[in-house]
Amino acid sequence: MRFTSETSFDGVREQLFTLGEIPGVLWTPEGAVGTRPLILMGHGGGRHKADPEIAHRAHRFVAERGFAVAAVDVPGHGDRPKHEEYDRIATANQARMEAGEEPAPLIAGFQALVARQTVPEWRAVLDAVQQWDHVGHGPVGYWGVSLGCGLGVPFVAAEPRVRAAVFGLGGALASADAAARITVPVEFLVQWDDERVPRDHCLALFDALASVEKTLHANPGKHGEVPAFELDSAVRFFARHLGS
Repeated sequence: MRFTSETSFDGVREQLFTLGEIPGVLWTPEGAVGTRPLILMGHGGGRHKADPEIAHRAHRFVAERGFAVAAVDVPGHGDRPKHEEYDRIATANQARMEAGEEPAPLIAGFQALVARQTVPEWRAVLDAVQQWDHVGHGPVGYWGVSLGCGLGVPFVAAEPRVRAAVFGLGGALASADAAARITVPVEFLVQWDDERVPRDHCLALFDALASVEKTLHANPGKHGEVPAFELDSAVRFFARHLGS
């Protein structure tokens, strides 16, 4: 793992890094030393590791709780080169949806395919990030909705270091089997009028989670209209389960 640049803003240090061919970003409190909780964040489809919404959430977790936050580019996104197979499938799926085909099964199939690559990548990133003195081997959380949910559920199912997770805007078609292996506390976001993932698919994924502590947060609105106050809830959720 190699840091390629570093900036600071409002007490938050942002370090871009590469791990092999994986580009990522690490946010920590400016001047941080010692072990702290770490949250790995998964971005949405068509977004990237330092998307403004990802960066905003990361700054809240760092500035308010002293956490470290890491995010990486999913294959074919951000600073990663185009992935010919994924690009071909995504283009074909878009055409099929425009022709009137139900989007949920297409999205689920694509996410399940990509997760086979991202799960081992994210576990390697977690290994590398925790080696740094200003992160260390503290408790780990995961936040990801939409594509970040579709890829995050199998990651959390495979990674015993994750103690708590926020998921949402994802359905059971792609990851119900993986959800059944998750037992950590979960906060789950549903948009009641989601036009991309049917409500019953979201509820089925929530139901599939084996977690004893799981909370459903349902709000009116479409896929991209998650209320801003849900970030306040996520900050409290991770503070409760990861400490500070």
